[in-house]
Parts: sequence; C-alpha cells; structure tokens
Amino acid sequence: MFNLKGKVAVITGASSGLGKQMAKGFASQGADLVILARRYEKLMELKEELKKEFYGIKVLPIKCDVTNTDDIKKAADLAEEEYKHIDILVNCAGSAKNAGVLNMTDEEWDFTIATDQTSVFKVTRAFANIMKKNNYGRIINIASMYGLVGNTALDTVAYHSSKGGVVNFTRAVAAELAKYNITCNAICPGYFDTELTHETLITDDFTAYMKATVPLGRYGREGELNAAAIFLGSDEASYVTGVILPVDGGYTAV
Repeated sequence: MFNLKGKVAVITGASSGLGKQMAKGFASQGADLVILARRYEKLMELKEELKKEFYGIKVLPIKCDVTNTDDIKKAADLAEEEYKHIDILVNCAGSAKNAGVLNMTDEEWDFTIATDQTSVFKVTRAFANIMKKNNYGRIINIASMYGLVGNTALDTVAYHSSKGGVVNFTRAVAAELAKYNITCNAICPGYFDTELTHETLITDDFTAYMKATVPLGRYGREGELNAAAIFLGSDEASYVTGVILPVDGGYTAV
C-alpha cells in the first residue's frame, strides 16, 4: 500500500520546515517531485539531499512566490512540460504576522491572508487545471488546528482566520472537483517545531501551555505529519475527500 512510484507530487514551501519534511516523505514512497519556494538555493540543496537518499526519483526545483500569480503560472507550466501530469499537490507554504484584533494593522492582516489563504487558492487553481486534463488528482492543504479553534496563548487573529478559510476552501473544492476524480483534503497540524515557530515554542511559558493543553504532552516531531499526507495522496484514499484531519497530539479533542 501507499506506493507512489510513477506519481508526481508538487509541494509548496519545500525549502524548510513541514514542506521539506513532506518532500522527504513523498520521495520515500517513490514519488517524483516538484518543489517550490522563494529560496531557490535551499531547493537545490534539498534536491541533492533527496537524490542521494532516494535512488531513482526525479526532482524539479522551481523558484516561486506563491502570492504571485505569474510565478505560479510559470511553475505550473514548467512542471507540466517536465512531467506531463501532476498527481498530488501539497499546499504547505505559509507565513504569518502575529497580533490581536485590537492592534493588528491592515498590512499585517493583508500579508497573512495573502500568504496563508489566497496563495492556496491560486496554487490550487493552477495545478488542478492540469489534474483535470488527466481526470485524476490529490490536493492536500496544510491548514492548522488554529483553523478549527481559538487560543489563549498567542494573539494571532489573521492566522486563525486564514487557516479557517483554508478549511472551508478544502470542503468547497472537494465538492466542486469530485466530478474530475480529484480529491481535496486538509491536514491541521498542531505544535510542530519549525523555522517559523521555533522562537515561540522554545519559551518556558509556551512549553508550559503546550503541556497543559496537548494530551500527548509534547510537540510534534519531525516527520510525524508525513503519514497523513502520504495516505491522503495515495490511490488507496480514493474515497476520502473533504476531510479535515487534525494531527495535533489531541489538542482539538479536549
């Protein structure tokens, strides 16, 4: 089960963090990759790493700003030209400005919504049109448990809003694209230590909050998101669509 040899997986935000981890996860199952990010040099480093670790896979790195429509179109065209088909899309790129509703500026709000929500729409539009041609696709959106609930540890209203938008975008796309044999699901990670979250997570106060609110009592470890993504990207998950899957150590269960 879950053999992805011959499949092509596109992963945004692949230069670091969860995107990089999932690139390794899909490569381990035999998938060929298109890896997208703004930091091209990081993508080239990842390509070399993947080629050494996973013999025989193909890796196409493309510099792409997922908030830029022209960049996305060029990336989709290059990927289709190289592979002729796209089977899996993982929308993982994101960033956020943290502030509460009383103090957040227009610029902070617009940045977060553009990066974490509008980008998912733009990238999905581009690559789903390729999937439609082949009557096959698996779209996996990386939302957040903060797209399902609020929190009392950190004021980050735009992040909650953008990830909540991704959650219902996922349901809408699942319903809309089912007729093309394209599934669309979302993963809602909990607290994972990445480049984006590290400075917050390492503080004593936040660690204490985590231990009090996460039933498993720890942060997510590197690679622990991969199993969910690989499952949702597989042929075996052909009847799974519109699902919102928390991988959060139980945070949203209590």
